[in-house]
Amino acid sequence: MISAGDEDDPFPVDDCLFAETFYQDNVYNLIGQELKIRQLFGANLGVAAAVWEAALHLCGYLEEQSVEFKGKRIIELGAGTGVVGIVAARLGAVVTLTDLPLALPQLETNVSANMPSSGWPSAPPTILPLSWGEDHMNFPSDWDVVLCADIIYLPETYPLLLETLAHLCKSGAVVYLSSKMRKEHGTPDFYEEYLPSRFNVRLVHRDDKQNNNIYRAALRKDQ
Repeated sequence: MISAGDEDDPFPVDDCLFAETFYQDNVYNLIGQELKIRQLFGANLGVAAAVWEAALHLCGYLEEQSVEFKGKRIIELGAGTGVVGIVAARLGAVVTLTDLPLALPQLETNVSANMPSSGWPSAPPTILPLSWGEDHMNFPSDWDVVLCADIIYLPETYPLLLETLAHLCKSGAVVYLSSKMRKEHGTPDFYEEYLPSRFNVRLVHRDDKQNNNIYRAALRKDQ
């Protein structure tokens, strides 16, 4: 399993992370669902290729809290491999998976590979490109839940992500954000300064071993 678990393993910023292109297939058991996830490592896809520990932590938290997925309208930002959103779809949510265009083929592969034998309970996940702060207005604002797993690592994207989240949450969506707290990438700044400027934010889970936090956020009513 590809993991971001090593404390001294810096999260890569450079998209040219992998010199050669190769596949790695893994099986994950999450919230009672067995997923077969293909990770395509290559110079083009970079950090979107991996199943990061923050995604697994988020799934574990949602299971512990018995979060209801059936019938909920859910959007995942920076979905990467799609592992969190695919689990939600298999549990009955109507899911939209989003990422930059380069990541969409990997998402399509994993969605196809994980269709339940009886078919999707509600609908197959929708896969769409979304560049934060640029085309978020093309998306509706009536979601129930927004999922974000390890997408807080490039400070120049923080204002763009905040604008996107504010638009998606206008009708009261709850946001779950799971992040490894990398000080060198300013991750704490996003949760201490950017997000609280427009959202009510609560730390709901902390994993000291993995240095991973999970937050629950909702747009403030004065926004």
